[in-house]
Amino acid sequence: MKRVDDLDVAGRTVFLRADLNVPLDGTTITDDGRIRASLPTLTTLISRGARVIVCAHLGRPKGGDYAERAAGGPSLRPVAARLSELLGGEVVLAGDVAGESAASAAAGLADGDVALLENVRFAPAETSRDDAERAGFAARLATLAQLYVGDGFGAMHRKHASVYDLPQLLPHAAGQLVVAEISVLRQLTTDPPRPYVVVLGGAKTSDKLAVIGNLVQIADRLLIGGGMAYTFLAALGHQVGDSLLETDQIPQVSAVLADAARAGVEVVLPADHIVADHYGADATPEVVPGADIPAGRLGLDIGPATQDLFARKLADAKTVFWNGPPGVFELPAFAGGTRAVAQAISAVTGLTVVGGGDSAAAVRRLGFPSGAFTHISTGGGASLEYLEGRTLPGLTALEGE
Repeated sequence: MKRVDDLDVAGRTVFLRADLNVPLDGTTITDDGRIRASLPTLTTLISRGARVIVCAHLGRPKGGDYAERAAGGPSLRPVAARLSELLGGEVVLAGDVAGESAASAAAGLADGDVALLENVRFAPAETSRDDAERAGFAARLATLAQLYVGDGFGAMHRKHASVYDLPQLLPHAAGQLVVAEISVLRQLTTDPPRPYVVVLGGAKTSDKLAVIGNLVQIADRLLIGGGMAYTFLAALGHQVGDSLLETDQIPQVSAVLADAARAGVEVVLPADHIVADHYGADATPEVVPGADIPAGRLGLDIGPATQDLFARKLADAKTVFWNGPPGVFELPAFAGGTRAVAQAISAVTGLTVVGGGDSAAAVRRLGFPSGAFTHISTGGGASLEYLEGRTLPGLTALEGE
């Protein structure tokens, strides 16, 4: 796979597929981590005299055509403003993705200039399952540039036009972020230093059963918290009250637990809980000792005994992968478990990887510096699919000639 340094970019227009899918509160960016992660490749291209047209998505706009999606979906305007601040120069935002405004923005670039296309998912063809429709859209995007750099790791698991089809039409290379992400993930899957501890949280068990099934063959210890833990506890016969529960996943969870036992992998589940009678900022937290949660209460965080337990299970680790918070960290009353896990992982002397998504946002929101961990990934879903052993279409396209 070629790297961005292998391309002669001076005076040439480079189509940079980045991952700028930041969380928004209205039009205010609440976490600019993905924008900052795109800067190394972007500044390298600028310093080498490239003319850069950046393409990214934001959210999942709904609608049958471009006009409907653009009317109701999130614009990249706040991202363009933040990029301008971080780069110290104006980043022009095109008024469309592959139309007249995009062509004008690309044509108007001078060496070292940067322009940003509007949200690429406004174009239905970007995410189409029809190969011909995607290819036609990719061909239109290809007219905007002479070279392609893929640096949007968070979208690499998607067979989308700007990720998969477009790099097959232009000389291409991987950006610095993608190279760094793959380097770390390979370390997690190729003879990692042991003990290797995986911490998984988040809401849905169904989202992570496949990766758990694969990690059972690699990891030494699995610590499971968050909403997904309640399905695991239910599979073991515990009461979970009104907590999030995927009853249809209980048979699959039981099978995973049996596989882990056969492989000698330790699975650690919450030993106590912080609960409330409803979800909300006004909810009153209660500590429930023991693994069972009474009726009328829902688990929103791991309890203090579990925080201590997880910290002990992380203390001797040499490799850690963490994906998914163990509690509802967005609510201060239920952020203690996520803070405790982050603190314990930051104390590990070894490879520590925060696997993107909510975990990455949580460590920044809770005030942990990026240097507290070996690597903070930008791609939660992409990271999980890589660890499942699945092929990522975006990487396949970059590896081709």
